[in-house]
Amino acid sequence: MKLLIVDDHVAMRRLIGRVVSDMVNEIEECGDGAEALNAYHRCLPDWVLMDIEMDQTDGITATREILLCYPRARVVIVNKYDDDQTQEAASKSESMISVGFKCVRCDV
Repeated sequence: MKLLIVDDHVAMRRLIGRVVSDMVNEIEECGDGAEALNAYHRCLPDWVLMDIEMDQTDGITATREILLCYPRARVVIVNKYDDDQTQEAASKSESMISVGFKCVRCDV
């Protein structure tokens, strides 16, 4: 299985890559939604993990661009926002799924 990780934080891309490395054969990465369509075209991944907030082009716009050219693309939008407006925008992008997470800090 091929995976494309689109996230503007190198450390996050590397972390995701390590977490899923046993489940995929090939991992491609790019650092902004503006690069996502070209990266998708180049590697034709089975799945895309897309960050929602990036500098040049956000993940929702990038997902729409990919799905316009590749309607069968499977995109998972990963975001840290739990508000209804962001969830609705992600849903309207026609991604496969939108996964939210909350950052939790534990001081010991």
